[in-house]
Amino acid sequence: MKAAYEDIVNTNHIASFVSRENIADILALAQREHIAPASQDVKRSLLLAIDVQNDFMEGIGSLGVAGSKGDVRRLTKWMYRNIKSLTGVICSLDCHSMMQIFHPVWWLDEEGKHPAPFTIISYHDAVNGVWTVANGETGRSLEYLRNLEFEGKKQLCIWPYHCLEGTSGAKLESEFTKMLYFHAAARNAKPKLVYKGQNPYTEMYGIIKAEYDQEHFVNHTVLNAIRAYDAIFIAGEASSHCVLASVEQILEHYATDRSITSRITVLEDCMSPIAGFENSTRQRFEELKDTYGVQIKKSTEVAI
Repeated sequence: MKAAYEDIVNTNHIASFVSRENIADILALAQREHIAPASQDVKRSLLLAIDVQNDFMEGIGSLGVAGSKGDVRRLTKWMYRNIKSLTGVICSLDCHSMMQIFHPVWWLDEEGKHPAPFTIISYHDAVNGVWTVANGETGRSLEYLRNLEFEGKKQLCIWPYHCLEGTSGAKLESEFTKMLYFHAAARNAKPKLVYKGQNPYTEMYGIIKAEYDQEHFVNHTVLNAIRAYDAIFIAGEASSHCVLASVEQILEHYATDRSITSRITVLEDCMSPIAGFENSTRQRFEELKDTYGVQIKKSTEVAI
């Protein structure tokens, strides 16, 4: 490699609004490498990067995840080390409006006040008037809460306003973006950006589908892309929610095909949980490892 890692990524600027992408400079660096295009790869490998966005970065994000700076540093170093054999990258991006069922503005308490972030709203409380819907969408809101509990999903959590479309918080973290486009130019491989969470009536932690929605949307484009790769590596934020849900949904879809589920490696040092979910997250990933043959490894243990 002619370009050093430090020529691409400034680790002091990870999770910092000081960072500027300077994509033209990054592309110029990449074009000096003369690496074979990704289309020529015999063994095809995919990085599935979940929600590596500013609002999930500690120190700057409205829903910052402790440890996320280190996650980005390790992930970008892994990408750099494996750039000659990393075929493709798919990035999911949370993308929300202000008026969504998991944001405070959707709900009112008995005094007419919006709930504080991290409030849990149950179907029972909503039916009994502890919480009412501010915008008149009561029927659909109750349907959502009822189905969450009926299907054993996570209870509705009110999150801080995050990843609002058009805001800096919704952007990919800038130092990760530099490595993403360095890879794209060096390998002549366009990254795929997958937006999720735009349905106002539901939460969509995973990249494949919402927790519950009337339309039962499934992102078959991503599922079919996964099938086309020999090795799939998954990282991002937060491991307890969006990464875990994405992995679970992929495994659920391919549950009867061990040849695909065993291709998946979770980069455990390139993701971090929301505080309070550390133990349950670790336990759940171990269960997925035992059930589906998913590999859980540190980025330093994995070379493509």
